[in-house]
Amino acid sequence: MTLPKNCNVLIIGGGVIGLTIARALKLKGVEDIVVIEKEEVIGKHASGRNSGVMHAGIYYQHDSLKAKYCREGSQLMQAYCHEHGLKVLKTGKVVVAKNESELNTIKSLYERSKQNGANVSIIDEKNLKEAEPEAKTFEKALWSHDTAVIDPKAVMAKLGEELLGLGVTVVKSCWFLGVNKPHQILTSQGKIHVKYVINAAGSYADKVAHAFDVGKSYTLLPFKGVYQKCQAGSAASRIQGNVYPVPDLRNPFLGVHFTKSADGDVYIGPTAIPCFGRENYHGLKGMGTETFNILSGSMKLFVKNEGFRHVALTEPKKYLSYCLYRDAKKLVQHLDYKDLCKSHKVGIRSQLVHWSTNSLVMDFLIEKGAHSLHVLNAVSPAFTCSMSMAQEIASSIT
Repeated sequence: MTLPKNCNVLIIGGGVIGLTIARALKLKGVEDIVVIEKEEVIGKHASGRNSGVMHAGIYYQHDSLKAKYCREGSQLMQAYCHEHGLKVLKTGKVVVAKNESELNTIKSLYERSKQNGANVSIIDEKNLKEAEPEAKTFEKALWSHDTAVIDPKAVMAKLGEELLGLGVTVVKSCWFLGVNKPHQILTSQGKIHVKYVINAAGSYADKVAHAFDVGKSYTLLPFKGVYQKCQAGSAASRIQGNVYPVPDLRNPFLGVHFTKSADGDVYIGPTAIPCFGRENYHGLKGMGTETFNILSGSMKLFVKNEGFRHVALTEPKKYLSYCLYRDAKKLVQHLDYKDLCKSHKVGIRSQLVHWSTNSLVMDFLIEKGAHSLHVLNAVSPAFTCSMSMAQEIASSIT
C-alpha cells in the first residue's frame, strides 16, 4: 500500500503492540488508521522472534503495568488464537530452585502471583516429578498452572490479515523520519498529515519519542538472546512445558530456561548479552553509527549499576554453547552436551535505561506528548500483554 496524505491515527511500528492497538481502535469505531512499518514484512523483529510463552503474571510487582495487563492479556490472546484456529499449548511452567538460598524468592514469587491473580502452587520434589518429570529442584518449586505457548508468527500473520479486512492501511517499507509540523510527519514515502500519533516502534521507540520531545531521559540498550535446541529423542526434548530458574529480581531478565514451542520443539535460552546494535543478530551485522553510543552507555552502566555489571560479566560467556549448557543442566534431571544442537533462533531485547538514575526500567512505560502517545520499554511480557494494553490505550485516546 502507498502512504495516504492524511489520517486520523498514525501508528509507528508493525509489531504486536502496533497491530493490536490498531485493531482495538478499529473495533471502537475509529476510522482512517494508518500503520507504518519500516520492514517489508510485519513482525520481523521482536514480535516475530518471540518465544510465544503466554506469561501468567508471576514475576511482576502488583502495582506495575506488567501485572495489570498480563493475566487479562494472556486470556485475550489465547481466546484470539482459539477463535482463529491458531495453536495454543496449555503447557504450564515450573520455576525451580538450585539451592536453599533461592527458596525465599520462590515464596516471594508465590506471594506476587497471588496478588496478581495467577493460578500457582508451591510444590515439593515429588509433585514436581508428576508435573514435569525432567525438571529438578531443591526441595520446593513454583508451579504456574496457566502458562501457555502460542505461535507468534501465526498470530502476527492473522493480525495483519484481519486489519486488512477491517480497512486499516498498513504501509510497509516506510520509515519514520521526523516531525515536520505538529500534525505533519515525515516518512521515507513522503509526508502525512495526522490528528494523533501512537509510537509503537519497539527497539526504536526511544528515538521516535525524542523526535516528539518525549522521554529524553530514557534510551534503549540492546541485549541479544541466543538459543540452543534439544535433539529429538533426548530426555530434555520430552519436557512437557516450561522449566525456568529462580530469577535475579534486580534485573528484568528471567535467566536461561527450557521452553516447549508451539511446534513441539524444546529450546534452551535465551541469553541476555549486551550487544552492539538494535538489529545486531549475527556477528558484525546490524552494527552502525549508534554502536559507539551503545558501547559508551553500556560502560557507564557497568560502572554505575551493580545489576547490569553482573549481567555484563556473566552473560557474554554464554555465546559458547557449553556455558549455556552448564546453566541449563542445573534445571533438569538429564542433559548431556551432545543433546544440544545449534539453533538459528535469536532475538534482540531492547531494554529501557533511565539515565537520571542509571537504572534499567523494570516496567512498561507509556508517555503522552502533545497529540501523541509513546509505548516505551515494550519488553517481555509485552506479547502476552498486548491485547489488554491495546484496549486501554484505545480507550484513553477515544
